[in-house]
Amino acid sequence: MTATPTGRHERRGTTDALVWERTFRAPIDDVWAAVTESERLERWIGTWTGDPADGFVTFTMNAEGEDIPPSRYEIRACEPPRLLRIDAVDDFGAWYLTLELREDAGVTTLTMSQVIDDVSTLENTGPGWEYYLDRLVAAETGADPAAVDWDDYYPAMRDHYVAIADRLATPS
Repeated sequence: MTATPTGRHERRGTTDALVWERTFRAPIDDVWAAVTESERLERWIGTWTGDPADGFVTFTMNAEGEDIPPSRYEIRACEPPRLLRIDAVDDFGAWYLTLELREDAGVTTLTMSQVIDDVSTLENTGPGWEYYLDRLVAAETGADPAAVDWDDYYPAMRDHYVAIADRLATPS
């Protein structure tokens, strides 16, 4: 499957962010569990360990190969089942992520945003989040997340995100 990029730039307060949306024919509590419970995350992106009550968890990706070191994610806001804000800085960059959920008539919309810390990373992180969010959709619709092929996302979506980076890097 070759997907069309869905990520867009939004100004959020005083920061720039990339934003993606995915919809699910599922109750909000089910989608919340898919993005917060380690066992459910494992199906599409990775697992976490620790006690969220401590204000952080250790997250390990599982679809990037076996040599990916775990990252510490600080929990900045957690308001089940509507809002999760987490931050990490690791060897791969800065990850300031917000997940917002809303339900209407049995359809839950997940809006995920990442603060743009470094425009030079957009060409990779944009397609990366498209890939992982589509793996989430696959997991939640009973499809096989492993069937989502990274080669359909990169380099196919690279130009879309380079264009966003170029617009942001050019003073207005």
